[in-house]
Amino acid sequence: MANTPLMPKATAVWLVDNTALSFTQIANFCKLHPLEVKAIADGEAAQGIKGLDPILTGQLSREELERAQQNPNHQLSLQGSKVVVPEAKRKGPRYTPVSRRQDRPNAILWLVRNHPELKDTQIMRLVGTTKPTIAAIRERTHWNSANLTASDPVTLGLCSQLELDMEVEKAAKANPQLVLDPQEHLASVEDTTSDEALAAAASFSFDTSRPAKREEEEYDADAVFAKLNSLKSGVDLDEDED
Repeated sequence: MANTPLMPKATAVWLVDNTALSFTQIANFCKLHPLEVKAIADGEAAQGIKGLDPILTGQLSREELERAQQNPNHQLSLQGSKVVVPEAKRKGPRYTPVSRRQDRPNAILWLVRNHPELKDTQIMRLVGTTKPTIAAIRERTHWNSANLTASDPVTLGLCSQLELDMEVEKAAKANPQLVLDPQEHLASVEDTTSDEALAAAASFSFDTSRPAKREEEEYDADAVFAKLNSLKSGVDLDEDED
C-alpha cells in the first residue's frame, strides 16, 4: 500500500526499541494492531526481526517523530519518497485469465484472417499467446483446428479496441502491401443508403416468374421505305403550297 511504510514489522520493532511512542501511534503508522505492537514490545512476536530505521530510509522525518513523542494524540504521517521510480514496462505476452485462455485460439484465427499485416509479436501482445501456437493456427496444424471459430478478441475481452487499433495502425505503416484491399470489404451503411444507391437500385426490375429471354424484333424493309416515301411526299406538297 502507498501509505504503509516499507517492512512495517521491522519498522515497528525499531520504533518500539528506540522511541517513546505509544502502541497506538506505532500501530497506526505501521498499519498493525495495537496488541501486535504490544506483543512485539513484550518479545512475544517478531522475534529475530531486525529493526528498520524509518528515518534513514526517508519514510519518516526526525521532526515528525519528535512531535509525535511530545503529543500522544499526534498521528505519524508517512513522508513521501523523493525518488521517482519509473513504472516497469511489461515484458513478454499478456497475462490471460484461466477462464479466457480457451478463447485465445479463436481470437488468433480471427486476427490471422482479418489482419494478415500483424506480426506474431503483436498478436502475442494482444491475446497473450506464443509463437508456436500462432504458427500452428496459421498452418492449420493446431490440435483443435477443426473446431476453431474466428472470434473478435475485443468481443472476447482479451484486449481493448484501442489496443487493437494501435497495433493494426502500426502494422499497416510497416507493411502497407499486406493490408486487405478496401474493395474486398462490405460497403458502409452510408454508401448503401445514399440517394444515388437507392436510385440505382430502383432502376432495376427483375421478373422472377420466368427466365429472362431476349426477344428479337423483325422489321419489314418494304414497309419502312414506303413510310419514308409518304413522309417525303407530304413535305414536298407543303413546300409547293408555300
